[in-house]
Amino acid sequence: MARQRRTALIVAGLILVLAGIFLLSRVSASNPKNGTLRSAIEVMALVKTQYVDPVNLVDLVGGYVQKGTINGMLKTLKDPYTRYMDPSAYQQMQIDTEGVYGGIGIYIGMSEKNELTVIAPIEGTPGARAGIKAGDKIRLINGKPTKDMSSDEAASLMKGPKGTEVTITIERGKELKEIRIVRDTIKVPSVESKMLPDHIGYVKLAIFQENSAVELEKALDKLEEEKMQGLIMDLRFNPGGLLNVGLEVANKFIDKGPLLHVVGRDRNKKTFYANPGKAHPDYPMVVLVNKGSASASEIVSGALKDTKRATLVGSQTFGKGLVQTIIPLGDGSALSLTTQRYLTAGGHSIHLTGIRPDVIVHNPGDEAWEQELADQQKNGGIRPDTADKPDKSDQPAKKETVKKEPPKTDKEFKDVQLEEAVKVLKARIKEAAGAKEGRKAA
Repeated sequence: MARQRRTALIVAGLILVLAGIFLLSRVSASNPKNGTLRSAIEVMALVKTQYVDPVNLVDLVGGYVQKGTINGMLKTLKDPYTRYMDPSAYQQMQIDTEGVYGGIGIYIGMSEKNELTVIAPIEGTPGARAGIKAGDKIRLINGKPTKDMSSDEAASLMKGPKGTEVTITIERGKELKEIRIVRDTIKVPSVESKMLPDHIGYVKLAIFQENSAVELEKALDKLEEEKMQGLIMDLRFNPGGLLNVGLEVANKFIDKGPLLHVVGRDRNKKTFYANPGKAHPDYPMVVLVNKGSASASEIVSGALKDTKRATLVGSQTFGKGLVQTIIPLGDGSALSLTTQRYLTAGGHSIHLTGIRPDVIVHNPGDEAWEQELADQQKNGGIRPDTADKPDKSDQPAKKETVKKEPPKTDKEFKDVQLEEAVKVLKARIKEAAGAKEGRKAA
């Protein structure tokens, strides 16, 4: 009797799989742009064997049959960071990591409810000049609704040759607004640097691209030649990027010990350590962060905070503690698959919570959009429009009083966070100088 039951279950399972494959072929044939049957099966196999948590294959088949797309199937994971990229979207993602493309110049994110949201416009780009703001929801792109559209598809629709036009409809509060924007060549500023008064160095990392560590090295060398006494590193609105580049950046300031821990499907922990001899001098340092600081930004700021190498100033970070691996597929498409969770250098999990700065301060007007991002995190999370790639390299806070600021206006806006960072850094420079004099006197 037991053998007959097992046989019946096996037969039923085979029938279910065969029926699923038949339905997959019908769905794929009717929607060729949503991925071929071969790609769907390839994605299923990868998710089944490499996703960070165990997955039920029947749920994946059912999701594909019900939604008719690979991304629809992946939504059964309830993980907004795992997504399928068709060949065009994958090509655009590769262009993005290089930092030059034709488009309007905005960072976008996607909630599980498919609300396409602006994380931040890039300063000096057509999107910023058109008045697009962080927190705007994009409802239409060239008249096409963004409901059920992946952020990769949306990004590819907004990108295009310089001089061409794209029309987007945004929702801000209860108001819908149609904006026509002429595309331009977007050169994402990876690293900007300058010397502030009193020999305070300032570097801003906009994103972790392939050349970001090299650009940062050049900026630091120049500032050090100019007798920099302390450094402010600005990671605000930095959505992340390449994980190995984030580790390189952290290693420029941390000479030994762990930089990051990752935990995979097998629940074994792997630690990435600093390479001795790579760090710059141990000058006083402050890191600026806010709700737009995510992923690789949190890896760097978390390592600098946990090792007490820097003081963090600003507001709570985004809270993305998952690592994606980009896996090319046979037809030129790719899968961005969550394969690991990460812990900061001190072993802290920050997923959906973020990193609390040592000194909390909000810029005027920022609290509203930060709350918007926090609310979407609670509903499943939105992801900055970049992807961490871990396999390219072998690889309780002090309570502070939140400072209330007046509403932001373009005319009288002050960067309160930067002002606070300068104040904190000056205190650290003075403290370091006093300690040095004390050592000399001894």
